[in-house]
Amino acid sequence: MTNDLSGSAKKVQIFLEENGFTCIVKELPASTRTAEEAANTIGCEVAQIAKSLIFVDKKSGSPILVIASGINRVDTTKIEKLTGLQLVKADGKFVKERIGFAIGGVPPVGHLEKIKTFLDPSLKNYEWIWAAAGTPFAVFQFSSHDIQRMTGGEFIDLKIDKAHEKV
Repeated sequence: MTNDLSGSAKKVQIFLEENGFTCIVKELPASTRTAEEAANTIGCEVAQIAKSLIFVDKKSGSPILVIASGINRVDTTKIEKLTGLQLVKADGKFVKERIGFAIGGVPPVGHLEKIKTFLDPSLKNYEWIWAAAGTPFAVFQFSSHDIQRMTGGEFIDLKIDKAHEKV
């Protein structure tokens, strides 16, 4: 099964298998780089896409993973108030060096190091969700009930409230 996958997608499939998950990584002919592209390519709702966003804690220099529903924008100020972290968006070089994957294909698992992870509770609204699997063309589907066990993440309110969203 993994022989047909590219290197990065294969790393994700191996992680899933070694950790007891039965998910199957699929490489698709069209891009899944953004939540909208992924939903169109897969044929699901944008909200069912679990987008993995990498930030850096300014104080420690540690990577922070935020996994949000594809329809939600992340409120870093809200996360900072809840956690005491100081977040800045990670650049491509940091993501590749510290996480092991390029932006646009960052999976929720299989990283080079253990990462503090925060999860969007909105993902629990769907039985099945999809996530990137190492490349902008690879994805895997899994039960929303498994996301916390899979990632070791913590559910926190992290989305921008529509009433406070800037136009």
